[in-house]
Amino acid sequence: MVEARRPDLVVVSGDLTQRAKPEQFREARAFVDSLPVPTITVPGNHDVPLWRVWERMLNPYGAYRKHFDETLEPVFEDEEMLVVGINTAHGWTFTEGRIGRRRLERVAERLERAPENLFRVIVAHHPLIPPPGFGEKRVLANAAEVVDVFSSANVDLVLSGHRHQSFLANSEEFYPKGRPPMVLVHSGTTTSDRGRGCEKDKNTCYWIELDSELIRISLLRWEDPARCFTEHSRHLYPRRERVPNSLEGLGLGAFDSAE
Repeated sequence: MVEARRPDLVVVSGDLTQRAKPEQFREARAFVDSLPVPTITVPGNHDVPLWRVWERMLNPYGAYRKHFDETLEPVFEDEEMLVVGINTAHGWTFTEGRIGRRRLERVAERLERAPENLFRVIVAHHPLIPPPGFGEKRVLANAAEVVDVFSSANVDLVLSGHRHQSFLANSEEFYPKGRPPMVLVHSGTTTSDRGRGCEKDKNTCYWIELDSELIRISLLRWEDPARCFTEHSRHLYPRRERVPNSLEGLGLGAFDSAE
């Protein structure tokens, strides 16, 4: 599909491996390298060693850094959009994630420097909103604060992947403050058999298109016997209005140095 459609960018929102083993990272790297377009990846909680305790304590991202990105938070920018990766899978993350204050401050500063016309995208592993039908599932720690910062920095779209089920919403539905809403898109399982809910044993991904007025988001599902991804649903969102940057009002300058 990537070969045929040639998107401007492929986003991989974490969990490239099952147990963060070097051979799994090598296989994931080979797969990503096979894609004939630019890519951006962020680590997930499965990309941090679980049972190799000393490695988890002393060098949790060693294998990921070696095979993917030394910074853990890559950036893609062209004449139309800015895509910023952010690491939510800190070394002691077993299931849920968080964004440390210093890391959030760095991302906010990067967004503040961006040209106003750029469409702004954040890529994280852990979601800011819960999946439907899963009871009291937790979301990213300090999610409300993160939404405040991203909204004030004029973020248009947040991409994540962790719960093995596709769902999407706008930020005002979960964190209402009368702000221009961000679109929050959570990817299901694209390349494994760990789908959940109505996507049990299903593989899905999203195709996202932008123009000056709309964000078009298609949920694609792998179908047999056709053996291809086909459109399962389509969602249209208006491009959000730009508001004066108000990051200073959030007290970002007062953040401490703790991750």
